Amino acid sequence: MMIQIEPQSDIPIYTQLFNQIVEGIAKGDINPGDSLPSVRSLAADLGVNMHTVNKSYHELEKKGIIQIVPKSGAVIQSPKTIDVGEALYEQLTVQWRPKIAESLVLGLEQEQIHTLIESIVKDLKGSKNKGKKG
Repeated sequence: MMIQIEPQSDIPIYTQLFNQIVEGIAKGDINPGDSLPSVRSLAADLGVNMHTVNKSYHELEKKGIIQIVPKSGAVIQSPKTIDVGEALYEQLTVQWRPKIAESLVLGLEQEQIHTLIESIVKDLKGSKNKGKKG
């Protein structure tokens, strides 16, 4: 797993870490059942505070993306075990609404927003299918 932290970014380090782990899972670089590095190990590798990595892991656990298992570490959950209910849709709506509104204000048309989202999904799913024989 290749994670690169940008210390000068406006995005908090724990959020950068969270986002990169989620993207790694979406791309298929990290798979259900895989274990993430220990908090101590990842913090040392990235040169960040252990509390920063711990916060990222707990955010991932809160969303059901990983399960923190005592003495085994953080394990990636299967999508089947993640509750994709109404609450998730509401949460995503709250998170995406400001960015979509900003896109409209900046002049993007609805079709351009659809195309952008489709492009991102194809990029993530395309990465996931690399190396798979079909």
